[in-house]
Amino acid sequence: MKITDAKFAGSCTRVSAKPKRRLPEFAFIGRSNVGKSSLINMLTGNSRLAMTSSTPGKTKLINHFIVNDSWYLVDLPGYGYARMSQKAREELRLMINDYILGSEEMVCLFVLVDSRFDITKTDLDFIAGLGENGVPFSIIFTKCDKQSATATVAQIERDRQILLRDWEQLPPMFASSSEKKAGRDEILDYIGTLLSDK
Repeated sequence: MKITDAKFAGSCTRVSAKPKRRLPEFAFIGRSNVGKSSLINMLTGNSRLAMTSSTPGKTKLINHFIVNDSWYLVDLPGYGYARMSQKAREELRLMINDYILGSEEMVCLFVLVDSRFDITKTDLDFIAGLGENGVPFSIIFTKCDKQSATATVAQIERDRQILLRDWEQLPPMFASSSEKKAGRDEILDYIGTLLSDK
C-alpha cells in the first residue's frame, strides 16, 4: 500500500465524539516512550503528523488521522506511565478502554513493544485483556535499529516464547525502525490486506 495523503482529522476523549465520517480504523498503542508517534510519522511519511516528544505520556487524547481519504490511523494514549497521578492514570485507562471496546470501526489494534527488552508485565496484562475481550490485534516491535540485528532477532524470539506461555497462537508480528524505515512496507501491506477484506 502507498500512502499519498495523511492529515489530522480530530481529537476526542470518548468514542462517541470521534470524527463523524465512519471509515475503517487502525489504532496504535503501547507503553509510554515506546516510539509510537515516531512510528506513525514514519508509516505516513509525514515527520510532523503525530507529535513526538522525549517526555513520556505526551499523548492525552485519541487522535484520528485520515489516510488516503479512505481509512483512519488512530493514535491512542500510552499506558503504564508511572509519573502520573492515580486519578490521571485511571482517566486514561477508561479513555483507552472506551475506544478499544466501543469503536465498531476499529479493524486492528497495533500494540507496540520495545525490541530491546523483555516484554513487560504491563504489556502482557494489556494483551491478555485484548484476548479476553476478543479485540483483534497485532504486535510491532519498535527501535530495532538501536541494537544489532542478531540481538533483535534473539529478543523477539524470547518475547515470542514468553507470550506462548499464555497464548496457543500468536498474532501477526512486525519488526520496525522509525529511523531506518524498517517494517514500513510490511505493516502497510498488512493494513492493505485487511482493508481489501472489508
